[in-house]
This record gives sequence, C-alpha cells and structure tokens, in this order.
Amino acid sequence: MTSKEELTEALEDAQDLPDGDGKIAELERIVAHADALADVRLGFDARYALIDAYNNHTERWRMLPAFGWCLAAFDRDPSMFDDWDAEMLRWYHKWAVATLRSTPRVGLAQTRAALDDMERRFREGGQSLQTIYNLRCKVADHLGDEAEAREWLAKWRTTPRDENSDCAGCDPSRQAELLAGWGEWEEALKIAEPVLSGVLGCTEQPEKALVAVMVPYLHLGRFEEAAQAHVRAYRRHRYERDSFAFLPEHLRFCALTGHHERGLTILEEHLGWLDRPYDEASAMEFAAAGALVCRLADEAGLGRRTIHRPEHGDRAAADVTVTALASDLVATAQDLAGRFDARNGTAHQSGRIAAWLAARPLTEPFELPPDEPPRAAVPAGLPVEGRDDVVAPLTVEAIVAALEERGDHYFVDEDGTVGGRWGDALVHFERLGERREILHARVVAQRRLSVDRLAEAYEFCNAWNHDRLLPKAYVHDTGEGELILAGDVTTDLEHGVAAPQLAVLVNATLATGSAFATAVDELP
Repeated sequence: MTSKEELTEALEDAQDLPDGDGKIAELERIVAHADALADVRLGFDARYALIDAYNNHTERWRMLPAFGWCLAAFDRDPSMFDDWDAEMLRWYHKWAVATLRSTPRVGLAQTRAALDDMERRFREGGQSLQTIYNLRCKVADHLGDEAEAREWLAKWRTTPRDENSDCAGCDPSRQAELLAGWGEWEEALKIAEPVLSGVLGCTEQPEKALVAVMVPYLHLGRFEEAAQAHVRAYRRHRYERDSFAFLPEHLRFCALTGHHERGLTILEEHLGWLDRPYDEASAMEFAAAGALVCRLADEAGLGRRTIHRPEHGDRAAADVTVTALASDLVATAQDLAGRFDARNGTAHQSGRIAAWLAARPLTEPFELPPDEPPRAAVPAGLPVEGRDDVVAPLTVEAIVAALEERGDHYFVDEDGTVGGRWGDALVHFERLGERREILHARVVAQRRLSVDRLAEAYEFCNAWNHDRLLPKAYVHDTGEGELILAGDVTTDLEHGVAAPQLAVLVNATLATGSAFATAVDELP
C-alpha cells in the first residue's frame, strides 16, 4: 500500500497536471489509496482537487459523489477543518447545485434537496442569501417557470453580496441572459451596461456580457452594435475551449443576420468540440444553433456545400453536406432537450429548442467589423506571414494592440500609461528605463484592509511571494487608516519584443494579477 507521505507528494504533483483525463485518473487513484489508509484529511484534500478537475474538464456531473463525501466528513468532525475548507465547501456546494442546469444526469429532487440544505447552512452561518436566490432563479428558469424565476431574480438583484457571491462582473451578464431569454431586450441591455462600459469587470469580461446582448441589440435594430459585440467577443471565444457555451449565441447571430458563410465557418471550426462538450446543456444549444445556421444556409442555396466533421469514437472523419449535417444536429438537440424534459417533468427545453430551430432572420446581412483588430505599424514590404515575428522596441501601441487582441476595455493616460480593471484588480502598464524598454505592470487589489491588520497583510504577501512567481506582492500603508495590497511584474525588453511574446506577457500579468486581487478579496 502507498504511504501517506508518498500520496501527499503525489497529490501535490497531480495538482500541477494540466486539466484532462490523465489528471482525473491520477486524482481518483490518490482518493482510492487515501480511503484505503482511512486518512480522512488526505481523502478530503484529494477530493477537493478532484472536484476542481471535474469542473474544469468535461465531467462536471461526476463531482457530486466527491462533494457529498466531503460535506459528510465536514459534518462529522468540523474541528478537523479550517475556515478556508468551509469557504471552499460552500463554493463547491454552489457547483453541485448548478449541475442541474448543465446535465440531465442529476436528479431534480436531489438538486432541490441540496439547495435547501445549502440555504439552511447559509442561514445558520449568517451568510447572505444572494447566492441562494441566484441558484433558485436559474433553476426556475430552467424548468420554464418564468413567474417564479422573475421573483427570485428580483431578490438576487437586491440582496447584498458577500464572499460566497459570484463574480460582481459576471452577475449582470447572467442576469442579462435571463432577461434576453424572456424577450426583455431593453432591460437586458440596461443591466449589462456596467460591464459593457467597464465599470464592472473580470477576466471573462466584457466578452461574456457582449454575448448576452447580441440578440437584444438585433431585436432593437442596433445592428452595428450587435456586429461589434459578435466580432469582438468571438475573437476570444474561438480560441478558448471552455468558451464552448458561448458559441451558440455566435451561431445564432450569424443565422439571424443572414451571414450564412460565416456561420458555417464557425460551425465547422468548432464542430469537433461537440463530440466532447463541457456539458449537455451547451451541447444541446450548440447543436440547435448549428442546425439553424445549416437550415437557413440550405434555404439560401448552400445545402450541397460540405463541412468537415472530424472522427470521434467509431465515427470516421467525413465531409458532410450542410443539408445532412442539419438533420444530424436537429436530432442531437432534440434528443438532449427530451432528456432534460424527462428529468424535469416539463416540456420547456423541447419548446425552447423548437423555437430556436424555427427562427427566421431579423435583418438582411450587413457589414461586419474586421475579424482582427488593427496592429501596430510594421516595416513596409514585410510579408504578412512574418509580421508577428518582428522584434521591435516596446511601444504604447504594441501594448494597446495586445489588449485589443484580447478584446479588453482599457484607457491610455497622457503619459502613456495603459490601464484598466480586470476582476478585482486595477492594472497599469508602464514603460520604464532610459529608453522605455522595461515593461512594468502594477497590480492593485480593489479591496482595502484596515491598518490594524498590518501583520496579517504582511503575512499574506510573504506567503504569496513564497508560493507564487507573479506578481511580486507588497503592502502600502496610506496613512489614512487603510492598507493597499499591490503587486508588480517587471520585464526587461532591452532587445525588443515580438507581438506574440508581448501577448504572453500581458496575458500572464492579467491572469496572475486577477488571481492576486481575488485572493485579497477572499481574506476574512
């Protein structure tokens, strides 16, 4: 039998593995060995890592047994666990309840019982019920009870947030999605405005909000804004596997605006993702939206065009016609909707998908913005294929181009500082050095601590600097009773930088900076 020390080391190694089948298999092995040793603490830690791995891969429904085991272990002996364990358990409780809407493999009664238990624990612990109202709203909407969903939405929007609430930048986007689904076009835009204008944000914004308002823009005749929202958001979503759930709205945009060729191109590019989607709900919507694109393209005379479908399992790779693919996608969408409805005891999902499949264009095709944002100037005469490889001095324009490529909101001060808000972090990019060759990024956490927590703040920053490479964290006393927790990332680009290299530096800074600010926000 593997020893506890070996399992502990194996768990640390497994947590560094990339998300996927290999990581899940290794964590499941560690869980089995921990249980054989009857080591509750190790089994708890390994299952926490496993829950996270399931959530980040394509098997979110499998987290429920692991979560149930952790919850039972916590209830049996709370003294074995610390505040962080309790906080994460509440977070995973949310994930467990949310699986209802993403897969028909979870029972409706089981989910309702889990949500009732979650509310009981929140009330007993004095936590805000904002998260509970959020989940109840989404469950009611999924079941087709719009009246009840609207009641829960009102409570969700007006109840104070706390550390258990979803991201402040994502809540408005999710609420806008609900309102758009009910045909409340103006209200959907109104609630998403703080995110669209950059007042609120996170690492997934503004793209998530832009997806939520594309169809409302179309229904309101604001076609140019709809086009900009689609192109800007798709620049990012086309490259991120975990953005699969956003692709149906991009396909619907193409269908509703008569951009058949673009819709077919997007469908073909991501068709392989349908074979292993993140969940059945996104697969159902992708299939329905793809089928709509194919049907309208068929009506426009493109039915004999072929789309390459990659191999999967026993299915060989093949070039299929738009007409044939439409039939396959309709069958997939209807089958999944039927499975949801059978679980729910309603016909709501089947009716919703039928409405998607029967949709007609809202307008004639109109011009779309360029797929790629403008880049900084490159030497005249350089071939297109070599432009990304140009090593040039660091410029404000190059930093701006990297952010434009991401589709982010930003500002540029008169002194050339480029900044913006990403999640709970305010990030400024500056060029330092005699020749402005040093890229310096300063990250400031939005949350402030009171000055009497100075020792705790130093302890937090020291721990961060010990365990993390970026950003370098430090504490600043304002002298007015508040502490600012900040960090910086500095890279010497004396010999110049190419666009892809700069993009990596910018992406890493924003990702780690947002993580730092989130960690500050999660302090007790």
